[in-house]
Order: sequence, then C-alpha cells, then structure tokens
Amino acid sequence: MSKQLVLMDHDGGVDDYLATMLLLTMDRVELLGVVVTPADCYVQPAVSATRKILDLMGFSHIPVAESTVRGINPFPYLYRRDSFVVDHLPILNQSETINTQLLSESGQDFMVRVLRQAAAPVTLMVTGPLTTVAVALDKAPDIEAKIQKIVWMGGALNVPGNVEKNWEPGQDGSAEWNVYWDPISAARVWESQIEIIMCPLDLTNNVPVTSELVQKMGQQRNYPISDLAGQCYALVIPQDYYFWDVLATAYLGHPEFYQLREWETEIITNGPSQGRTKVVPGGRKILAMDKVDKEAFYAYILQQWAR
Repeated sequence: MSKQLVLMDHDGGVDDYLATMLLLTMDRVELLGVVVTPADCYVQPAVSATRKILDLMGFSHIPVAESTVRGINPFPYLYRRDSFVVDHLPILNQSETINTQLLSESGQDFMVRVLRQAAAPVTLMVTGPLTTVAVALDKAPDIEAKIQKIVWMGGALNVPGNVEKNWEPGQDGSAEWNVYWDPISAARVWESQIEIIMCPLDLTNNVPVTSELVQKMGQQRNYPISDLAGQCYALVIPQDYYFWDVLATAYLGHPEFYQLREWETEIITNGPSQGRTKVVPGGRKILAMDKVDKEAFYAYILQQWAR
C-alpha cells in the first residue's frame, strides 16, 4: 500500500508539537515537511522546538519552514509563551546542534513548492489557523488541484467557542481561536473546492487530557517520546485542556475510530461573532468529526508514543 503524502502546518502550541510527534509515528504516512505558522506561539522558539523534536525522533531529513503570514486577532501571550518552555525542555536539548534543516524560503512558498512537486495529491494536516494555506492558494491557485483534502482542527459548530469575552472584549463567545486569529483566511479556504474534514470543539470538548492519562505516560517514560509527551502535558494539566490537535491528527492514522457528519456552514468574518463557524442552510459543505471511540484513541496514543 502506498503511503499517504502529508504536509503538516502547525502553529506552535503545546498540542501542536504533540500532534507532530503522533504524525511521525504513523507508518502509512510520508511527511513531506512541517510549516510553522506564527499564531499560538512565538515563532522562533516554536521553529526551534519543532526541529529538535524531528531530531529526537530520527526524522532530521524532514525540512521545516517558517511561515511569515500574520493574523488579525493575536493569541494571548500567556498561551504563546509555552513555546519557550517546550523549546527549553531538557530532553530536547541533549545536543548542542540541530540537524533538521530550517529552510530559507517562507512556509507559504514551501507549501506551494511541495504541492507542485508532489507525485500525488497531498493531505494538509493543519492544527492552527488556515492563513498559510489561504496565502498559498492566492499565490498559486493551481495548487488547489494538488490538495487531496485538509484535515483541520478548528471551529465550533453547535457549541460555544473558546474565545472568551474576558480575553477579547466585544466578542460574543461563539468563535474558536484557530478561526478567530484570521477569519478572512478561513473564509478564503471555504471558497475553495477542497474537501475539508474538521475536528471542531463539538468533539474535542468530550476528549480531555486527564491526570490518569498523563500518569500512564509517566509509567512508560523510559520511552523518550512518552517522556516528552508527559512533560508537555504536565505543563498544561492545571488548565482545562483537551486533545485538540492530537485528536484531529489521529484521524490520519485511524479514521475508523471516527464518525463524520456533513454540515453546511459559513465563516463569520466581522462583528461580535467574527471567527464563528456557523451552520447555515445552503452553506459550504464540510465534514466534521462527530463522534470518536475515546478509549481506542487514548490507547492508540499511548501505544504510538511508546518509542
């Protein structure tokens, strides 16, 4: 069976690194590169941490590119500063050098080049805002035909968003952060004909990061990847934290764990609901991850990180 070609686009949050780590364990995936979009992070440590993770896992041949796009509504600095913490974890700093290549071209230009040169259509695994994808599509409309699908962690369809009013005064609480950072670009991707499979808050709200699961990672910390994953989750365990990006990424490894449902939607780009992914009759059709075998998912990530 031929491998699924995948290009990763993440935005440097704690769960973005963990999603990348999960993707690297998938035998049926050929990862063509990693783009870091400067959203839920400070981009220099986010790029550095990503390269160190690739080194640790033995994938230093996979290139990393820094996207130079900018959003409209910045993530809170308290979220973004976690990129510095991850980049300084001891397990990622056992060597004085980083072998994974940081490309000189921008992430959006790299995305265009990878898609044009790919021998077959490529799946975009996006765990941050869609801005880099939107900019790449505007720069090179021909690449749309080379995108097999976009699997994306983002949006909230029939539940409240996670852009809270105390962080963003004037907003009504319906937006999800990966849309809210740049709703204009999300709407641009919605205008395309690309198949979109969303992992919305509707599903992730039901799959929390628990102390029990983090402790199980600790029990297998003789494996470096479990050790790193446990350290990352320990960083966020005091919060209400969920398997956002990891849950979305696991779909590539085991789609049979999930039930999908089609919705007609639109992206709200302004006003107090900007960043909302709204269900509307006659809207853009997308597939959303609706249900997941939670116990199978938990067992899968523990198994994959036991290396």
